[in-house]
Amino acid sequence: MRIPIPGGIAGKGIGGIVLLVVLFVVGQFLGIDLIGGGGTSGVYSPSRLSDAQDSGRYDHCETGADANEDHDCARVAIENSLTDYWDDELGGKFDAIETLTTFQGSVSTACGGADSSVGPFYCPGDESIYLDTTFFDEVLERQLGGPDGGFVEFYVLAHEYGHHISHLLGFFDKVRTQDTGPTSPAVRLELQADCYAGLWAHHATTTEDASGEVLILDLTRQDIDLAIEAAEAVGDDYIQKRGGGKVDDDLWTHGSSAQRKFWFLRGYESGDLDGCDTFEASDSEVLART
Repeated sequence: MRIPIPGGIAGKGIGGIVLLVVLFVVGQFLGIDLIGGGGTSGVYSPSRLSDAQDSGRYDHCETGADANEDHDCARVAIENSLTDYWDDELGGKFDAIETLTTFQGSVSTACGGADSSVGPFYCPGDESIYLDTTFFDEVLERQLGGPDGGFVEFYVLAHEYGHHISHLLGFFDKVRTQDTGPTSPAVRLELQADCYAGLWAHHATTTEDASGEVLILDLTRQDIDLAIEAAEAVGDDYIQKRGGGKVDDDLWTHGSSAQRKFWFLRGYESGDLDGCDTFEASDSEVLART
């Protein structure tokens, strides 16, 4: 059974990542504010968000209150939070993504055309993230049996942004082949993006908008526990089992559920950028056997 999986890096011949987590919840789902102070001021920016259908999808996203009430605007707030965090973390090495483009059906990119079978992905050719917004209901929930809810998407965005950070820091150059296996360069790159997503989660409640207002008020242990629960339900090994085959780690391009859980938690618990260097990690560490 072929299942499109989020996180692919277009143009590199690398398969997508396997989704591992449940992270942030839009206020209307759990009754918490995504944007600090009620977010009534128009200080966060949809300037890097676009819709392939040129639908004006983000034109109404002007305030934090919009983000708490509207899923599209929450997507803007999460992108702003990711940009703020990585700008602070990397300083002069940082450039924001060019765009976060949502689409349905198909889209043209600098890495070539893509459709909904690809899943969400990052394209280094134009330094942009592409997100088919039907993926979460049609593939993640129905085909993979994954968790349902608007919060799932924001982990995927954090992971895709993690690929952008790997690109900026030169790690893409270390992936020269399509080798497979649990310690292959392709898997190390995917696990690094998981670690970067966890790193952002560690610092997420400190990210600020242009006026200095906190963008994300709360990230609870319950959210992280849900992330871990989801991590255990997905992975290359899980996908192989769900497809009716045997587990063959020689074919892995994404990492197992245990690897995803380990590296997300490595970033989340340490809060340390250097700790996410999966290319310097031993095979034992990559395999989550420390």
